[in-house]
Amino acid sequence: MPEEPAASRLRSILPDLAPWRASADFRLLWVQGLITTFGSFMAMVALPLQIKELTDSPLAVGAMGAVELVPLVVFGLYGGALADAVDRRKVILATEAGLGLLALILLVNAVLPSPVLWPLYVVAAGVSALSGLQRPALDSLLARIVPHDHLPAAAALNAVRWQLGAIAGPSLAGLVVAYAGTATAYATTIGTFTVSVVMCARLSPAPPAHDARKPSLRGIAEGARYAWSRPVLLGTYAVDLAAMFFAFPNAIFPFLAESLHADWSLGLMYAAGSAGSVLLSLTSGWTSRVRRHGLFVVCGAAVWGTAMAGAGLLGNVWLVLACLAVAGAGDMLSGLGRSTIWNQTIPEELRGRLAGIEVLSYSVGPQLGQVRAGAMAGWTGTRAAVWSGGVACVATVGLLAAALPKLVTYDAATDEDAARRRAATQPTTTAV
Repeated sequence: MPEEPAASRLRSILPDLAPWRASADFRLLWVQGLITTFGSFMAMVALPLQIKELTDSPLAVGAMGAVELVPLVVFGLYGGALADAVDRRKVILATEAGLGLLALILLVNAVLPSPVLWPLYVVAAGVSALSGLQRPALDSLLARIVPHDHLPAAAALNAVRWQLGAIAGPSLAGLVVAYAGTATAYATTIGTFTVSVVMCARLSPAPPAHDARKPSLRGIAEGARYAWSRPVLLGTYAVDLAAMFFAFPNAIFPFLAESLHADWSLGLMYAAGSAGSVLLSLTSGWTSRVRRHGLFVVCGAAVWGTAMAGAGLLGNVWLVLACLAVAGAGDMLSGLGRSTIWNQTIPEELRGRLAGIEVLSYSVGPQLGQVRAGAMAGWTGTRAAVWSGGVACVATVGLLAAALPKLVTYDAATDEDAARRRAATQPTTTAV
């Protein structure tokens, strides 16, 4: 009957819900992640805007990236080693509680008669440190709680979750900050982290492997040597770093909105990329049937850079928002490829340390990108800083694709590391 083919086509487009049905821990993490993402984005919009209000300097806003960089590098690498050595659930729980306390500091500072600038940078550094500790534990937990063949679908569902929070958080934050002030935004962030801590406490224990060693520089170096021996992994790191360094202008969005005479659009600018990402995620059923995930990484990064160049060149705010949405879709496509390659090929005993390196690859880039964007905006103007970064991103991604052909030709069905990981997980994978 005609209804059946139509229904079948619809199921092939919509996200695959197999990970949700198979794992109770995945369901719990998904909901918890949505809540904490919402709160994090509330603070992410309020913090740079508060710095702008206190200084009226794009360089001061971009300096957030410099302040966050060193803690992210140090604690990201240590967090990877820690995730391989202790119960990952405990790491996630402790860092969520710490992030909630930092939001409390922001709230206290915001309600002072004259808010002080330096605590904003201190909190930004603290958030960076705790995120560096937490993300390897979170990322390395996915392959343990989700069956191997469901990992692409799990990455897509996590993308939907993250982007839903990324759309709602900035959009509402712009309204909250405009009409209720930054203090209300920070108070909302505290509430979300409180709920998140309660939910994290319900996760199943995730103890380390029986032969795990204490966190050490030697263990970190072992993970780095493994990453260096894998050209495909190196390619995912390099492409993401290039894309974020050259084309991540989020820190100067307040100045971009001002240059377009559309201050009301600030929240929409932060949310537009997420809107494009979630649209791709909600139609991601087809990605579970794709094996060439390296092409996702390269093509998605190229789309990201091209769209960011358009956002800097165009003078109409609605066209700028459309470009930011297209950029978000490209970033999501690249992210799905990276996540799938990482989860399907990295051995369990190295997963935490490699997750620490992954944190650096997709977090250091944005931090440096904020510094680049802020410095360029002060030198050449806001819009020039945006479009020139997009052009540089496309050119660099093209050079990396030519220099790392194994990334472009990666095939999940034939790659030796993916086959070994599949064989290692097949006998022991069970539904939770």
